[in-house]
Amino acid sequence: MTLSQLSSIIKQVLNRDPLVFGDDDKPLKRIAWCTGGAQNYIDHAINLNADCFITGEISEQIPAISKESNISFISAGHYATERYGVQALCQHLSDKFDVEHQFIDIDNRV
Repeated sequence: MTLSQLSSIIKQVLNRDPLVFGDDDKPLKRIAWCTGGAQNYIDHAINLNADCFITGEISEQIPAISKESNISFISAGHYATERYGVQALCQHLSDKFDVEHQFIDIDNRV
């Protein structure tokens, strides 16, 4: 899969345009991700020899680090990358403890 293909999938699944840094045609073999505001973990992804790092937020220095380290970077939205995890946790707790839950999806885009 290329960076362009991956970013298209992310756009479709999360229903928003991710910020993408890197060569669109770059083949990706190892992807690292951490939801939410984990942009400062890019060094860990670099140390793992990841081809791409996906998280929710981006800081000013990240595009430069990405370029200098030859790692693609995708910022897909803090809330957008975290909402599925909390839903899975709610479902697990509901199944385990027989409690009801309701996830209210409030889009944070302005």
